[in-house]
Amino acid sequence: MDVTVIAETSGDGLHPVTAQLVGAAASIGGTPTVLCAGGTGAAEAASISGVAKVISVVGDCFGTFDGAAWAEALNSVTGGDVIIAAASPSGREIAATMAAIRGIPIVQDATDLAPGISVTRPIYSGKAIETSTITTPCAITLRANAFDAAGKGGSAEVSTVNQSADVAVAVREAIAKASERLDVAEADIIISGGRGMGGPANFSHLNEIADMIGAAVGASRAAVDTWEEIPHGMQVGQTGKTVTPSLYIAVGISGAIQHLAGMRTSKYIVAINKDPDAPIFSVADYGIVATWEAALPALKEELGKL
Repeated sequence: MDVTVIAETSGDGLHPVTAQLVGAAASIGGTPTVLCAGGTGAAEAASISGVAKVISVVGDCFGTFDGAAWAEALNSVTGGDVIIAAASPSGREIAATMAAIRGIPIVQDATDLAPGISVTRPIYSGKAIETSTITTPCAITLRANAFDAAGKGGSAEVSTVNQSADVAVAVREAIAKASERLDVAEADIIISGGRGMGGPANFSHLNEIADMIGAAVGASRAAVDTWEEIPHGMQVGQTGKTVTPSLYIAVGISGAIQHLAGMRTSKYIVAINKDPDAPIFSVADYGIVATWEAALPALKEELGKL
């Protein structure tokens, strides 16, 4: 069985979960080929016992994370009956996108695998355990530390594939770099918009304020799900990124539970919403009941005086 393992990186090397992915592949009788995005950790991956081949995939698209671009670049260099990745935010996104490209099923957050392919995973927020059999081809993401890691001592062949010539990927990367902003997961100040912004074009007002105060621009799940122009990478919440900035400004965000779970630990929260009963006000340190059209110009004016 050909198994494609998406290497998980940490800094300039491999995350320990990569060896666990290889160990899991071996447990179902797989012959793993490890894909290293951007070439990171290729030599280290080759030294993992049981790895048949390592493909170092390099190209401009790997300069900054873009799940769609990375998935397309990685998908084009290998086939395989099973795709295995870590159940990390990036691993989930890449595996799911590759599965969508191939039109195959995916199971997320597996905690056990058996030949067959039998997959065990927690469901209902861990309140129950599900075991199912999935046919190949398929994609599976695995929870870290749930599988025994493969040992060292391997000497797999390493090949390099340069994807810079892929026009579609290059165009997406150029657009990403042109509009690149501080990642919400790392920012000390975040200004986020929700569906109350009325449309994706109106996020330009948030961008202007972000530029004034050195902030990152985020979004609620409702905004991400409603408008294709708002990428998942901007999403703050339980199914997006959990953030703890010094200042979080929520504009046109009602405050669904999943969003609050991702930002309520912010040190200072300012909420702007026209609905005085919006749940976002329950966690806000300062609330402004107003439309974004009325509040943002005033906010920009005051910031301009600083």
